[in-house]
Amino acid sequence: MTLSRRALVALSLLAVPALASCSGGGADAARGDGADEAFSATIPHLYGETVLEAKPTRIATVSWVNADTLLALGLVPAGMPVVTWGGNDNGSTDWIDAALEELGAGWGTENAPATYDESDGINLDEIAAVVPDLIVAAYSGITEEEYAQLSKIAPTIGPLAPNYTASWEDVLAALGTATGLSEQAATLTEQISGDLAAVGEENPAVAGATFIAGSLGLTDNSIALYLGDDTRPRFFTALGMTQAEVVTENTADSETFYLEWSAERADELVSDLIYSWAAPGTTVEDFQDNELFAQIPAVADGGVVLTDDDHLTLSISAANALSLPWALEHFVPTVVEVAQSVRG
Repeated sequence: MTLSRRALVALSLLAVPALASCSGGGADAARGDGADEAFSATIPHLYGETVLEAKPTRIATVSWVNADTLLALGLVPAGMPVVTWGGNDNGSTDWIDAALEELGAGWGTENAPATYDESDGINLDEIAAVVPDLIVAAYSGITEEEYAQLSKIAPTIGPLAPNYTASWEDVLAALGTATGLSEQAATLTEQISGDLAAVGEENPAVAGATFIAGSLGLTDNSIALYLGDDTRPRFFTALGMTQAEVVTENTADSETFYLEWSAERADELVSDLIYSWAAPGTTVEDFQDNELFAQIPAVADGGVVLTDDDHLTLSISAANALSLPWALEHFVPTVVEVAQSVRG
């Protein structure tokens, strides 16, 4: 997905074995032993509730996170969007690629998912061509009109929360319910949450640190803060860190997840660490050399944590049960290193 206005606002473990698969690109769906006849599930969302009377076998997804979550449960989507922002050379992600290989559905094989481009919005025709029996938009910013259009194709799970703020735990639980894998979803949630919490438990410098998650724009001296239920504050909180008071005091409600902040008030942004996504090659020194950003205490002290690679940024900005273990390996060590450098 390209960085459209909607996406800008949003940027605003294969621990479970392959239990089943949703037919993708010609793959046969793994089916139960007859228990599906009694299957029933109800999934509430912003636009009502979706009732399933049979276990879905061909699932299509829209937006980020949803396909990843199915894969974390051992299910191969029948269709999924191309990842055009933050993606790799496959129009995918490293964590998705690894999961598909693990499930025998790697790109180029007959079992690989069909893909469609969402650069210009929901691709109704190509989603319909997949012939899904369930469409998942649990993590998304689709409108009620788009939900209605998708529902004409197949039963659709609409967004669980507004504007891409559904938590990875809630998305995982909803998809576990929809696919009859609630127990596996709960186990996976416990495991990933425990792995995240262990970072703070094992590193006192992390557990005692305050943080601000935001975006510092070197080209225009802009400052934006991520608040409330945005994925980035939730990520750092899950590591055992505490959001800075200046952020919580300026959070109007749980649905306010993005706030533009005047650069002239940069000195008010007091915290041990400050996170920002940035262009490739950006360094902490670049922010320290900026007259306005240098007034931010964490910047002056070297407490800046950067994701200067779109792929890395995506792993926590669209956090999910598949990307978080990858982020634990590829990003969290930097967080620990910076926390130790500024807090001893």
